[in-house]
Amino acid sequence: MASLAACVALIVTASACDQGGSKSPKADYGECPISGHRGEFHLSPLTAGALTVKTTLPAPGWWNGGDTPASIKSGYEYCMAANIAYRSGLDRVKVENAPFPEVVSGKTKDFDLALAQITITPERSKVAEFSPPYLSSTLGVLIRDGEKIDGSNIRDVRIGVAEGTTGEEFVKNRLKPNKPVTSYPNDPDMVTALEKGQIDAVVHDTTILLAYPQKREGRVRLVGQYRTDQGYGALYPKGSANKKELDRVIKQLIDDGTLTKLSAVYLGSAFGQDPAKIPYFTVEQGS
Repeated sequence: MASLAACVALIVTASACDQGGSKSPKADYGECPISGHRGEFHLSPLTAGALTVKTTLPAPGWWNGGDTPASIKSGYEYCMAANIAYRSGLDRVKVENAPFPEVVSGKTKDFDLALAQITITPERSKVAEFSPPYLSSTLGVLIRDGEKIDGSNIRDVRIGVAEGTTGEEFVKNRLKPNKPVTSYPNDPDMVTALEKGQIDAVVHDTTILLAYPQKREGRVRLVGQYRTDQGYGALYPKGSANKKELDRVIKQLIDDGTLTKLSAVYLGSAFGQDPAKIPYFTVEQGS
């Protein structure tokens, strides 16, 4: 077994070691850094030996490797799931892709938890269970480079949102723009529509939009964000027998700094800029 000092460094790969147990010979946690005590927590997983996780792909920074479940090898939420699996004595993460509106509406079944940058809301809590929040969320405003859109005039432009998200609800019910709002089934289609001039601005989770100015080579830029006083949570099926134990694992990942380190490794590189330095808009601007 490797030394304890080597285990503490979270940037090692899953094949190294842990602080309280040994890695199973058949375990596969992709390229994720693994830490903690294997088997400290006890779940009743849907699939023996695996943690079944629903998400919505693609999600760079969060789920890295490709657009299909089999291609995912790293990322903030994937590695969060890998650490949950490891600490629960499970050998792998079984990734399942599903449309975001289905995940948050309680229409999808047969999974242990969902990790898809899901903002905890009272409406969603009626049809599903949630973990403690593991990351704060704000809503960012993405526009084409060279355009002059800010909090004072955003109500007068064509806005695109992701279907079934808190961004869609925020724009339609609080921002209330003067032009029709267009909802998109996935993020890439929405950003492509922005680039082609079919819409003028995108309002969506800041932590998701931050990756696009880098990927789209400066054709789009993030100009502002709205505070929501909300956070992301893991979603469980309603009445999940694993909720209490999963809550304990996630709280431990928060308290011991694991998620902070994962954020630095995966989200920091995906963001390309400090989200704290993005200007904050208010709903009252331009009203």
